[in-house]
Amino acid sequence: MVFSNLFFLYIFLPANIILYFSVRSPQARNSIMVAFSLFFYAWGEPVWVFLLIATALVNWLLALQIKAGQQQPDQPRARAALIAAVVLDLSLLVLFKYTGFLYENVNALFGTSFTGPGLVLPIGISFYTFQIISYMADVYRREVEAQPSFLRFLMYVTMYHQLVAGPIVRYQWIAQEMDSRRTDPAEVWGGLCRFCVGLCKKVVVANAAGRLAGQYLDGDLSRLTTAGALFGILMFTLQIYYDFSAYSDMAIGMGRVFGFHYMENFNYPYIARSVTDFWRRWHISLSSFFRDYVYIPLGGKYRHQLRNICLVWLLTGLWHGASWNFVLWGAWYGALLVLEKRLLLPRLQRLPAIVGWLWSTLTVVIGWSIFYFVDFGRLTAFLPILLGGRIAPDPGLWVTVQNNLFWLLLSAAFCAPILPRLGALARRYADREAKQAAVVCLQAVVCLLLVMVSTAYLVGQSYNPFLYFRF
Repeated sequence: MVFSNLFFLYIFLPANIILYFSVRSPQARNSIMVAFSLFFYAWGEPVWVFLLIATALVNWLLALQIKAGQQQPDQPRARAALIAAVVLDLSLLVLFKYTGFLYENVNALFGTSFTGPGLVLPIGISFYTFQIISYMADVYRREVEAQPSFLRFLMYVTMYHQLVAGPIVRYQWIAQEMDSRRTDPAEVWGGLCRFCVGLCKKVVVANAAGRLAGQYLDGDLSRLTTAGALFGILMFTLQIYYDFSAYSDMAIGMGRVFGFHYMENFNYPYIARSVTDFWRRWHISLSSFFRDYVYIPLGGKYRHQLRNICLVWLLTGLWHGASWNFVLWGAWYGALLVLEKRLLLPRLQRLPAIVGWLWSTLTVVIGWSIFYFVDFGRLTAFLPILLGGRIAPDPGLWVTVQNNLFWLLLSAAFCAPILPRLGALARRYADREAKQAAVVCLQAVVCLLLVMVSTAYLVGQSYNPFLYFRF
């Protein structure tokens, strides 16, 4: 099930909200949340929901073993439980996500013909695996207490708001809200508004950009011009941002409705003035996970920084997919970050902001080209075209741009922080109760229009993927 689905919008989510707020007991509310989350996951993964529950159960028990082992000198029991949990979680991730990739490379390297098990990748396994590992590590570090209730821990692991595509929520960020949370009308209303904005970003912008990207990137590359290649990859650049940030908006919005406050996952990455700045703004929960659980424990910038950066970006690339183009994508950003830290960053900071923005945009667009083409043959054919290898008139492209000019300009404009500035102006205006009521009415009208437009698009659309579901 996806958020941009009519069943989810008009049956599942309203039913969850009504049942959740119809009871007052925290235990009952937690039970309702777990039941709806398991149903949400089982809708698309009826078999793998048992894997999800079993993984949560084993890790919950191991976290209790860590807590018990921390009473011993040198904590050998706690350390053993942590290692067992990490090995188990990563083994499951490797089994389901990377086994086929390993078989393919062994066959290519040794000329063998081994056949892999052909396992289907459970949706969201990359996200909930990292989420569980962060919890286990934090319990071991004594940064959080091990959760004594399996029901509450299962709710943490399975909450459908962020289960299948993030953001990666650390237990320590919502530990207090797991046990006792309060919801007030302002929070619920703000969460619903955030959800509506995310829904429109996904349905109206991301899906349209994805269709246009496919027209230019999935066809016969021998006929593609440089202008067409640039337009196609720019459409994918819009698609992946609006798709993934829309999911995060909806997840954060639904979390607020039910009393949870998830971290922001995007901070307008396309206004970044360096690659370093871009990765402080893009998929923040993933970047912070690798920083806090891999980069810093390895020594960070103080010991073997070059090695640490290379390892982190190898893992970041592999996390996104079991394919060599993702490894190359990780290597691309690892090399750029090393280059910036060792040479470019001080110079970029002294130059006009537009120079840094152009540098960041160019590297990101090339990076999305590597990310898009899983087939290395198509990637090596596409990049020379993109970099000027086939400059020629493209009248069909001009017609496409003219037909989509309004929403293209609007979509590009909203990659900058326009909405927060408008919200700040509204809050400044609403300094009295009557004015606040007017702002709420205006928000209600806008949200209703967004939902109506999104519904109209969904009724007639067959193209409605969430890109990060496959990760």
